[in-house]
Amino acid sequence: MSRQFYCLEIIFGTPEFDEALNLRYNILRKPLNMEYEAEDIAKEFDSIHLGCYDNITNEIAGVLVLKPLDKHVLKMRQVAVDVTYQSKGVGTFLVSESEKLAKSLGYIKIELHARDTAIDFYLKSGYSSSGLVFKEVGIDHQFMSKNLDLFL
Repeated sequence: MSRQFYCLEIIFGTPEFDEALNLRYNILRKPLNMEYEAEDIAKEFDSIHLGCYDNITNEIAGVLVLKPLDKHVLKMRQVAVDVTYQSKGVGTFLVSESEKLAKSLGYIKIELHARDTAIDFYLKSGYSSSGLVFKEVGIDHQFMSKNLDLFL
């Protein structure tokens, strides 16, 4: 029997936000010996924080951040899935739910910087890559995007 998941918007500054921030730290920052600075966190007040939760345990399984770039485009950032939930469809579900949410809010495009290890995941999710590979936080990344008006 496969697990089922649900997604909820996480409000900035709440205990759920702190839980999501901790997950992001453990998955994305700690392996790179990077800490969060208060200024980094403060810049996220206007972003959409989406959490994916286990339907049985209500534990947070994954999280992502959507930062408005303008009234039509969001930048997907800080996508993290807890190690116990990786390869179980959480990332795919979370990205799909974020796209539905973005479209319902009137956005028509999502852009992101994909780590080299995640490029295939985003290609399978309908994102296209463009430009040259570049370094961000010491890791190879690729610019990717998806036009939401073509999907969903």
